[in-house]
Amino acid sequence: RDVSSSETILRRMTNRLVDLTIIPYSTLFILALSFFLSFITLLTNRLLTNREQMKAWNQEIAAWTADSMKAARTGDKKLMAKVKKQQMHIMQLQSKMTWQSLKTSFIWFIPLMFLWLFFLNPLYTGPEGPITVARLPGIGGEWTLPFYYWYILCSFLSQALVTRLLGLGMGGD
Repeated sequence: RDVSSSETILRRMTNRLVDLTIIPYSTLFILALSFFLSFITLLTNRLLTNREQMKAWNQEIAAWTADSMKAARTGDKKLMAKVKKQQMHIMQLQSKMTWQSLKTSFIWFIPLMFLWLFFLNPLYTGPEGPITVARLPGIGGEWTLPFYYWYILCSFLSQALVTRLLGLGMGGD
């Protein structure tokens, strides 16, 4: 046989990719992929965000919000003047917090789009449409899930678990 080693390697890789479209391999691959992507995006978030600063800003905003609600509820003009005076500063803090939380999104948006457009979508879309990658028992019978629905479910699960693992809850450490 006159087959080059690169053709053999390419053929083996292609065979492995085809295996990833068959249940249970597709089910487990997408689950593992969602955990991996959750881990790297949340790790990036943890490394790029000053968590102590975010916690301090969040406490300052919460205190201002409580004062604002108290002033509106009681009609305290002195407290309302104080709240109005601090409003611009609080809006700036909210803007800074939003930027901190969006940094990771800006970094990972393009790579994740390429992953979806050039790998996952072609791999899990057949001539008749999306390929079923998972089956779940449900009311009225078995539910078949195409890759994008299965990925969304796996993503919610993996985000929750990895967030806990890395200690990235909303309340801080």
